[in-house]
Amino acid sequence: MTVLTVLPARSRPRSSAPWIALTTLGLTGAAALLPTVAAPGDPFAQDVSERLRPPSAGHLFGTDELGRDLFSRVVHGTQASLSIALLALAFAFGLSVLIGLVAGYFGGITDRVLMGTVDVLLALPSLLISLLIVSGLGTGPVNLAVAVGIASVPSLARVTRAEVLRVSARTFVEAANGYGLPRHRVLLRHVLPHARGPITALAALELATMVLSVSALSFLGYGTQPPDPEWGNLIAAGRDYFATSWWLTVLPGAVLAGVVLALHRVGRALGASEAGPV
Repeated sequence: MTVLTVLPARSRPRSSAPWIALTTLGLTGAAALLPTVAAPGDPFAQDVSERLRPPSAGHLFGTDELGRDLFSRVVHGTQASLSIALLALAFAFGLSVLIGLVAGYFGGITDRVLMGTVDVLLALPSLLISLLIVSGLGTGPVNLAVAVGIASVPSLARVTRAEVLRVSARTFVEAANGYGLPRHRVLLRHVLPHARGPITALAALELATMVLSVSALSFLGYGTQPPDPEWGNLIAAGRDYFATSWWLTVLPGAVLAGVVLALHRVGRALGASEAGPV
């Protein structure tokens, strides 16, 4: 007789990546809310005798071509980068949820028209859409947020529509419709609460893309204008000195990359939690 021995399954080691990501985002949020505490130095103070100094104890990120402390400018630029990205997310989230709810719930010609428009936008690169919009509206934080937000609407609207279709087929929604409840009440009280999980996870991932898009537009000269600091224009300002003063582009770029990766990690964690255990 063969005896089978059942060994206990090994539990997966918990990754520390989500905690590192959350810590990174916590520090970034603190820098955005309290820049004068995180970097007490004046980001606009010039001292030509200290120009293009490499990173040191006195200047953690070195100094720029005008002798300004780069660490202070990066910290104060955090507020501009994140505030515009969050405003863009709020705009995109509201518009895409409205489009996805209406298209998924009502269907028919309404669905075809709305999703046809979304498909056209999906066929274009998001950065190109943002460039076209901000070129027409002009520079400024609000215009930049609208441009970046509209470019992110198609993907969010698609996911919202898919979730609305999934939830609308469930029994409790059919029962609510059978009782003759108003459609807007069914949408807001029964459909949207059960569809918000995947939408929220995607929104966290889209925020990472928006931070990158805001910095890219500022890098190209369509965002925050110098001397006001923002991650994108700080990287752009250091291009002419890259051969001799690498820190002017590398260190702000590293901060930007770290925040984007942290947002991606948190978004993936939210998506995994919505999907449930494998």
